[in-house]
Amino acid sequence: MKIRFFTILLFVLIANCGFTQNKFGEAVNTVLQQPEYKNASVGICIQELKSGETLFGLNDDKLLIPASTMKLITSATALELLGADYRFETKIGYIGETEKNNSLNGDLVIIGGADPVLGSEHFKEHYFNNHFLKVWAQQIKSAGIGKVEGDLILDGSVYDTEKIPGTWIWEDIGNYYGAGANAFTVYDNLFRITFRSPIKAGKATKIISMNPKIDELEIKNEVLSADNNSDMAYVFGSPFDKNRVIRGTIPRNRKAFTIKAAIHNPEEVLADEFLKYLAKEGVFISGKVRFEKVNKKAFQTVYIQQSPTLAEIIKVLNYESVNLIAEHLLKQIAVEKTGVGNRRAAIGIVKEFWQSKGISTDNIFIEDGSGLSHFNAVSPQFFIAILNYMNTSSNKKPFLNSLPTAGKGTLSRFDSQLFPNNTLKAKSGSMTRVRCYSGYLKLDSGNRVSFSIMVNHFSGSHSKLVGEIEKLLVDLKCL
Repeated sequence: MKIRFFTILLFVLIANCGFTQNKFGEAVNTVLQQPEYKNASVGICIQELKSGETLFGLNDDKLLIPASTMKLITSATALELLGADYRFETKIGYIGETEKNNSLNGDLVIIGGADPVLGSEHFKEHYFNNHFLKVWAQQIKSAGIGKVEGDLILDGSVYDTEKIPGTWIWEDIGNYYGAGANAFTVYDNLFRITFRSPIKAGKATKIISMNPKIDELEIKNEVLSADNNSDMAYVFGSPFDKNRVIRGTIPRNRKAFTIKAAIHNPEEVLADEFLKYLAKEGVFISGKVRFEKVNKKAFQTVYIQQSPTLAEIIKVLNYESVNLIAEHLLKQIAVEKTGVGNRRAAIGIVKEFWQSKGISTDNIFIEDGSGLSHFNAVSPQFFIAILNYMNTSSNKKPFLNSLPTAGKGTLSRFDSQLFPNNTLKAKSGSMTRVRCYSGYLKLDSGNRVSFSIMVNHFSGSHSKLVGEIEKLLVDLKCL
C-alpha cells in the first residue's frame, strides 16, 4: 500500500512539473514554429552549474547580436581587472602660486577621472546631499584662493578623443542612451527637452524649455502630436556640432512632455556649472575656460572627488542597462593597463583576459561595451562560459548582485511570483528585432543552471516574445 501511494505521489509530482529535457526541446520547437519566429536566428545554451553538463543546446555556437547582454561581458571583465572596490577619481587643484591676498597666480585645474556617474541621478545621495560642485568650490576657497589670475583648465587626457563608437547608428546617437563616454561625464550626459503639444493629433509641437541649457545649441523641431501615449520622438545630430533635429511624435494635449537627449560635450556643461558655484562662494576667475592637457608634475591637488565603488556602479549598469556606464568601464580597463582610455585597446585587453582563462575569444566580435552596436556578435556558448567562470570567481557576489531579478530592473516584465526568492537572475538585451537573456536560474530540483537565450531577426512584438521566453524559463525550472 505504501509502495502504491509513493508511486502515485511520484506520478503526480512528475505530472505537475512534468518536464524532461526532451519536452523542453519540444516547447522550444513549438515557439519557433510560430510565424513570427520561423525565419529568426535563434541560439540557446543551458548548462548545470555544478556538473557543467549541457542540458540543452540549439545553435549554441552561432554568433548572434547580443544587444545589452554585452554588458555582462563588460561588467564581469571590469570586476576581474579593476576590482569590486575600485573608484574613479576626479582631481581639483591648481598650477601656479597662491598669494597672501587670497589670489592664485596661475590656473585652476580639474583633471578628469572619467567618473561615469559624476552627478548621476542614480547616485543622488553620493553627489547631492551636499552638491558635489559646491564642495569643490568650498575646497578651493578653503585653500586660500578667492581670485584666480589665470584660466580654468579641464584636462581630459585620460581618454582619447573618440566621442562614440563608429558603429553606433544615426537614430541612437542623439538620444540619451547614445551618449558617449567622456573624461568629464556629468549628469548622465543627458539634457531634457520639454514640449507643449496641441489638442489635436498630427499638429506641430512647441519646445518650452531645456535643462541644463546648452550654449549655442540649435534645435529644429519637427515633432508632431499623436494619439499614442508614448515618447516616439528621436533626436538626430552629430556629436561634433551643436545642430539637432527632433523628429517623431509625442502624446497630444500635453502642457509639458519631456524627452531626454545626449550631451556630447559634457566638459562644457561641467565648466559652466562649476564657474557658477565658484562665484557663489566668492571665487572668481579672470581668464577663460580651456580644455587641454596640463603638466601633472606642476599640479597641486586641493580635493579628490571619488565615485561610488565599482560594485555599486555595475548594479546600476545591469539593473538599468545604462550604456554610458558600460562604455566607461570598457575604456577604464585600457586606462589601468595602458594609461589612456582607448576603446580598441580595451577590446583587445578584454579578449586577452578571457583567453587567459581558457575561454576562446577567436570567434566573437566586440565593438563596444554596452551592446548598442549592431556589429557585436557573440555566441550563447560564450555567455555560458563567462557566467560559469563568474560563478566561481572571488567577485561572484558583486556580479550576482548586479543582475536583475524577476519584476525588477530590465526584468520588470517578468512575473516575480513565477520566480520567487530570486530564483532568476539575468541580464536582458533588446533592440529592433533582437531580444536576448543570459543569466542564472535555480530549478525546482534545487540545482542551478546558467542559460543564454538569443533571438535575432524576429517579426512581431517584443512583448509577445518576452512572454514566450518567460514560459520557457518557467518550464526550465521543472527540469
